[in-house]
Amino acid sequence: MRAFPSRSASSFAFREIVYEKSARVARITINRPGRYNAYSTSCLAELASALKDATFDDEVGVIVLTGAGDRAFCTGGDVKEYAETYVAHPRDYWKYMDLFRAYIDAILSTGKPVIARINGIAVGGGNETVLACDLAVMASHAFVGQVGVRVGSVACGGATQWLPIVVGDKRAREMLFTNRQIPAKLALEWGLVNRVAPSVRRGGELVEDPTPEQIALAQKTEGGWSIDLGPLDEEVDRLAAELLESFPECMRYTKQQVNFWKDMSWAMTVRHAQDWLALHYTDYEPFEGMNAFRGKRAVDFPAVRRRAVEQGGSPETPWGAHVGRCEACGATGLPATFLHCGVCGAAISREAVAAR
Repeated sequence: MRAFPSRSASSFAFREIVYEKSARVARITINRPGRYNAYSTSCLAELASALKDATFDDEVGVIVLTGAGDRAFCTGGDVKEYAETYVAHPRDYWKYMDLFRAYIDAILSTGKPVIARINGIAVGGGNETVLACDLAVMASHAFVGQVGVRVGSVACGGATQWLPIVVGDKRAREMLFTNRQIPAKLALEWGLVNRVAPSVRRGGELVEDPTPEQIALAQKTEGGWSIDLGPLDEEVDRLAAELLESFPECMRYTKQQVNFWKDMSWAMTVRHAQDWLALHYTDYEPFEGMNAFRGKRAVDFPAVRRRAVEQGGSPETPWGAHVGRCEACGATGLPATFLHCGVCGAAISREAVAAR
């Protein structure tokens, strides 16, 4: 018996991804459409497991990564989970990032070409997944982008490392600093994807280079407009067939060589990013950003900036630096803006608060 026998895709008890293997192509689908295919903690583990199986299976020559439905490829980490779990337990975010690294590393090190089938929006970690993949085919109604600086995080899970390599320094900074959405046509021009497939249909006709208004109508299926992913699948299948017409060992080493700059920038920064992000989850910025997202409200960016200049303000902590002291019970380390002790409930004079 061989040490690494081929295993049926159906033998895996995955709950948040769909895993399929046929005709030498492994297809991995993030199956969380209700969350715009954002990956959860358990989803990351499943993705890494499926990628490892596809890596070791000699019957697989090409891997396709995608998302369920036609709205989203992947929108990165589940912000709701972040707010509920990791803002409260920042040390656990370090462990989460270990799973994320394993997922991205599995794409980089599989030794087989990985195609991103971009069936909808790919933002945050979704775009970082696209950057990790070797090739990308994008539906014309989709867009890519980063969201870090607007939700209280930093896109150092691949975007800060690889966007400068892919699109150049100035374009990378524009994407990372402004979080601008990059539509399919521009993504192709900038080199973020290899091919764009028409996906907006009006009646029996596919529309080339659809406008935002036409895309909105198609997503609502109004006035005869609709989203059709058939051309996307055809383009992905054509590309996969091209890739299979090659020597697998030569393909594996070619990928390893081409990965040089990606591997170097990733290896030199990602563990630092893992530690910094875990520490950052104790900060006010993710607290405000994640809760604004959950509450479906706008972030008050001016208020965050005012905290740095106001008397007693703290842009790092929700209720001020932990410098307060209760004269009644002697408790220390109270948030600077508290007017009552969190231990005994005694009032803290406004004069004492103002003096901090």
